[in-house]
Amino acid sequence: MSTERTHQSATGWDHVPQAHHANPFRTPSVSRSVVPSTRAAPTRPASTRAASSRAVSIRSGAVSYALSHSRTPLRQRKFKSARLIGEYDKPWLAKRDPRIMWDKLFFIGFTIVGLGIGAWIIYSGWITVDNPPYCLVFEDDFSSGIIDSNNWDFEVEVGGFGAHSFDWTTDDKTNAYVDEAGLHIVPTITTEVTNITAAQLENGYTLNLTASGVCSGTAASDCVAVSNSTSGKIINPVRSARMVTRGKHSIRYGKVEVVAKLPRGDWLWPAIWMMPEDSVYGQWPASGEIDIMESKGNDADYSGGRNTVGGTLHWGTTSSLDAFWRTNGVRYLKRGDYSDDFHVYGVEWSDSYIFTYVDSRLAQSLYVPFGSKYGSMYDRGYFSSMSVNGSVPINPWAATSSMNAPFDQAFYLILNVAVGSSSGYFADGYDNKPWIDGSDKAMSQFWSARDAWLPTWGSGDTRGMTVKSVKMWNRGECQTS
Repeated sequence: MSTERTHQSATGWDHVPQAHHANPFRTPSVSRSVVPSTRAAPTRPASTRAASSRAVSIRSGAVSYALSHSRTPLRQRKFKSARLIGEYDKPWLAKRDPRIMWDKLFFIGFTIVGLGIGAWIIYSGWITVDNPPYCLVFEDDFSSGIIDSNNWDFEVEVGGFGAHSFDWTTDDKTNAYVDEAGLHIVPTITTEVTNITAAQLENGYTLNLTASGVCSGTAASDCVAVSNSTSGKIINPVRSARMVTRGKHSIRYGKVEVVAKLPRGDWLWPAIWMMPEDSVYGQWPASGEIDIMESKGNDADYSGGRNTVGGTLHWGTTSSLDAFWRTNGVRYLKRGDYSDDFHVYGVEWSDSYIFTYVDSRLAQSLYVPFGSKYGSMYDRGYFSSMSVNGSVPINPWAATSSMNAPFDQAFYLILNVAVGSSSGYFADGYDNKPWIDGSDKAMSQFWSARDAWLPTWGSGDTRGMTVKSVKMWNRGECQTS
């Protein structure tokens, strides 16, 4: 079909042939409008005819279209081939350097050898990991809603035990109780939960646990406290609890796991640990102590605060020669702290090793191997090179050939939250510690600073340790009767 350009003049319509290659439907760079129309374009004034806009009518059958545009369509770009012309490089035809191939072969070969060596190291380490059978001998998830006296006893004392802590340990239900979350061991303020007044706490009052028939200690200092403002002695200003499985559940080689959440508060000292059922080798620390977990309730700004837990073995010829510093370690939590959620605190123990861990036996806080190649604990403590009152310390483990003595006897479990201490666990002069360990008035100094530390304690049971479950296993298969 031929196409014509129609131009309206003063005398009528002139028909000018349009070149066949021009396409009136091609969209130019400017906007065009195509408007269907059934009648001829209207006559416009000469001034409009002189404008750049032109009307083009295209007829097709009974319908015509009016097309307006403002300028001539852009010229199309001439096609140009992208084929390579002339001489050019053809690297795929070039002869390869054989050294490149040897480089690849060497790389692949050494990679395979390296992977093989790495796999062997991993495998040889894996097969040497001790995975003995264990027999569950005690479990308590506190789902009964009570603290079962068949499993637990309370130690009730005011002497602070060997750590000289400032808490009065009780069997009171305000200090140890069970609810749907588990067992709670919670410190309380003495003047808030007893009839002892603030004035009596500091002067003129005698607390006698022996007379009350509840003291678990034997020494007078364990059972009796007297307040005296002149000497600076006061009644223990804080009460807490200390629960033990002594005489009920103990193990000699095996495993212990306690699921617990730790307390919040300055100078709180939560601990999960073990002591020997019998002091076979003498008084502490000659018969040993296994600390599965201990921590401080201070926040993370305090070095060793509640984002840190430690595992420790205490052993030595005398209390002044406790070699715990040779066998202790810590585990840090990089985000948050151990009061935010529950964690598993465990120990695995044999005649070849003891290690403590958090959440996984691979996340160890302490590992101590035993055996002839390490020597006896007396040798490892270098006690023979020391002097006590001009004499070499006596070896308390000399009568046994056991390389892991004193950790070759049965140990029972202890759960407690202590408060303060003059044993050195909280370093003097650090982070505004309000008492001096060597002072006779250390407990009084601690109490005098209560406006500083008491607000840091969590509310309710968050100031205490919550224990969800306790499990103890003997090493070896369960014996069937």
